[in-house]
Amino acid sequence: MADYWSTLDVDLHLPVDSGTGRRNGLEHALREAIRDGRLSAGTRLPSTRTLAAELGVSRGTVSAAYDQLVAEGHLLAQRGSGTRVAHTAGAVAASRSVDRGPASPVPMRHDLRSGRTDLSRFPTAAWLRASRAALGRATRDAFGYGDPRGRIELRSALAEYLGRTRGVLATPDRIVITTGVQPGLGLLGSVLSASGLPAVAMEDPYIPQFRDAVRRQGATVVPLPVDDAGAQVDRLTTADFDGVGAAVVTPSHQFPIGSTLSPSRRQELARWARAGHLVIEDDYDGEFRYDRQPVGAIQGIAPEDVVYLGSASKTLGPGLRLGWMVLPSRWVGPVTEAKRLADHHSETLGQLTLAEMITSHAYDRHIRSSRLRYRRRRDLLADRLKPRAGRPLTGFALGGIAAGLNALIRLEPAGLTEAEVLTRAGEYGLAIDGLSGMWLASEGRDDRPQGIVVGFASPSDGAYPAALDTLVRTLSGK
Repeated sequence: MADYWSTLDVDLHLPVDSGTGRRNGLEHALREAIRDGRLSAGTRLPSTRTLAAELGVSRGTVSAAYDQLVAEGHLLAQRGSGTRVAHTAGAVAASRSVDRGPASPVPMRHDLRSGRTDLSRFPTAAWLRASRAALGRATRDAFGYGDPRGRIELRSALAEYLGRTRGVLATPDRIVITTGVQPGLGLLGSVLSASGLPAVAMEDPYIPQFRDAVRRQGATVVPLPVDDAGAQVDRLTTADFDGVGAAVVTPSHQFPIGSTLSPSRRQELARWARAGHLVIEDDYDGEFRYDRQPVGAIQGIAPEDVVYLGSASKTLGPGLRLGWMVLPSRWVGPVTEAKRLADHHSETLGQLTLAEMITSHAYDRHIRSSRLRYRRRRDLLADRLKPRAGRPLTGFALGGIAAGLNALIRLEPAGLTEAEVLTRAGEYGLAIDGLSGMWLASEGRDDRPQGIVVGFASPSDGAYPAALDTLVRTLSGK
């Protein structure tokens, strides 16, 4: 007897023990498939004629097996809709589920972690309209193997958009589509190592996963200190940075400090790049600014010496896995080849949809709406952390809120320690990030600066006030 069926409705590996008789063997095989969840509740089974032909048995054998399982409550037979797995069978399947180890910890009640957005605000209607329009115009080759750099539609749209909004000087042939900034840094790390530039300066503090993406490619990461005027780029010309061929910086809005690179340092960084080095500009949440005029990209000053990195992770959502690199001419070939070897090219439909969103200006409208909303959230956070009569909040200073989606709460020596704040937050069901884990130069040291990084974008509108109440309670020390 065959042990596999393939129909219009369902494919199933069905090992049937012929030694117990064809009918009994089929009953047992179907019963076990239902009990262990391989046939889920509501699944429509093949007709008796079809399954008999697939398995090489008589139709009567299949009918008898179905009738027995209907009598046991595993199947439902309804005229006109065929035979389906009964919903009550799901409880049996659940009781026989595989033991997957200890249960996960209870989720936090309030999520104020950094780097997150409110996914409930994803522009579903606009995305669906753009997707339908993009599919209607897609050529036959759109869903085949394409250019490792990505779809020309998106690269062309990004060249116009980034030039208009960020001052980036780009042509479509110099743009490579990635699955995000972190994978882009990984690609650049591999190319730099292969090109004899294994030492990379990276801001300190910075996103640990981004450092790891470069390190995994064999590069040495050298910490570049950051202060309230941005990265201390004057240090790049000191002996500590001998052999460093590239620097990763966030000029528009440094994470997690929140500073903007000063005009004099921007010029100094551009001079360093033109002297034979490579600047990698991570435009982290550069679209969201509240109290200052937009700051153009460093890439616009030195386009042949700066790689510009961006993504849709903060504007739309990280699940789309859409990012981009604008490359100097000499790096287009090596990076494109690295991309081809890594994953050939990024997913097509998302690229076409984002291109349509950009060219129709739906992307601009969504960003403007999000900017206003996040500004209101930022203002509410700042207001709730102000000392008031009967609530003397002390021991910390709020900063880094002129732009972006995060705030830095610097902890003062006389107040709570970072470890104490994180412990209290956990007890209250509040998820926040500690600053200590973002420092490179102080890895393994106890004297590193203390602070908390709070994201104000992710909770829903209804949950945000309660999350702030819990944050105030955590910081109050009561």
